[in-house]
Amino acid sequence: MSTFQAPKGTYDLTPPDSAKFLAVREAIAAPLRDSGYGYIETPGFEDVELFARGVGESTDIVTKEMYTLTTKGGSRLALRPEGTASVLRAALEANLHKAGNLPVKLWYSGSYYRYERPQKGRYRHFSQVGAEAIGTEDPVLDAELIILADQAYRSLGLRRFRILLNSLGDKECRPVYREALQTFLRDLDLDEETRRRIEINPLRVLDDKRADVQKQLTDAPKLRDYLCDACRAYHEEVRALLTSAGVVFEDDEKLVRGLDYYTRTTFEFVHDGLGSQSAVGGGGRYDGLSEMIGGPALPSVGWALGVDRTVLALEAEGVELDLPATTSVYAVPLGDEARRVLFGVVTELRRAGIAADFAFGGRGLKGAMKSANRSGARYTLVAGQRDLAEGVVQLKDMESGEQGPVPLADVAAELTKRLG
Repeated sequence: MSTFQAPKGTYDLTPPDSAKFLAVREAIAAPLRDSGYGYIETPGFEDVELFARGVGESTDIVTKEMYTLTTKGGSRLALRPEGTASVLRAALEANLHKAGNLPVKLWYSGSYYRYERPQKGRYRHFSQVGAEAIGTEDPVLDAELIILADQAYRSLGLRRFRILLNSLGDKECRPVYREALQTFLRDLDLDEETRRRIEINPLRVLDDKRADVQKQLTDAPKLRDYLCDACRAYHEEVRALLTSAGVVFEDDEKLVRGLDYYTRTTFEFVHDGLGSQSAVGGGGRYDGLSEMIGGPALPSVGWALGVDRTVLALEAEGVELDLPATTSVYAVPLGDEARRVLFGVVTELRRAGIAADFAFGGRGLKGAMKSANRSGARYTLVAGQRDLAEGVVQLKDMESGEQGPVPLADVAAELTKRLG
């Protein structure tokens, strides 16, 4: 047993379970790559102020959950708690928005960090795949991203997820609603911390998960009643586009999400098989974020989907992913000469794109065949001195048990034919 263990609230990805995570990341990324989104990667830490300005001073993420540090040079940095602010910062720094082809469409994958109370589905280190479309205000773009996420989840075999949809208005109509909501909330029986939140960002109170708070919010003013004509028309167009594409969604008037930068379209993917941590992903439009972090006006929209929570959702539905075999061919040499020859064969197979492994360590036939079974290989190559003298290797089908000689020169061609 090692002296050290993974920090509380984190997890290690080890085979064979890690293959599920890789498959989920690939499934989420595939429709993005097919839709013009280019890959971007940002540092694991950023200036604290990037998240304070972008995510919001009043959010739990900034006030309670960020991992921060001070460098030897005195700079204050934070491990990234989310991806959007970092991606937008990187796009602005690289002047991607000046290339003349808007929107700038980007996707990313990585680890994020929040100091939260660990529980199933909520970790202090978690993995996400995200997508951002920067620089264009268009309801078609909002619909595109929701449809691509829906497509990714369905390609994995998920069926019991729901899409929640709302509009948060814009800088024209939201201030009027904000004032009405504040007036309503000030008369409620709330703790001091929540009362402070009323003055900073009252919409966040709507996102409070406590039953006693939600009970008091029953008659809260509805944002839909305060939307300006432009925001109402924009939201209806998003809804119409999703409906036309056959994507089922639910209108959720209380959907706010935990970040301050959202405007207009906001959405969340939830899975009822995950208990209290039911959100598997979400996102929305953030038209003012670029200006918040010192850039030009760049209306944008994006989402992030949790890889670990998606894996939990798959398990909740009993979905078994069709994962490719890690090893198709396993070579078992009997003797030093066979080791050299079969290692050359394995190298040739790998160069031909066939997943092949080798019985390392000079084990005997019995132990090596046990390893071949554990590897999951469909075929095993066995060769001893007599086989080599005859210029052949023994090829065994691990499913049928059939075994026969194959000329050394024909091994790669024969296995390519058999494996399709």
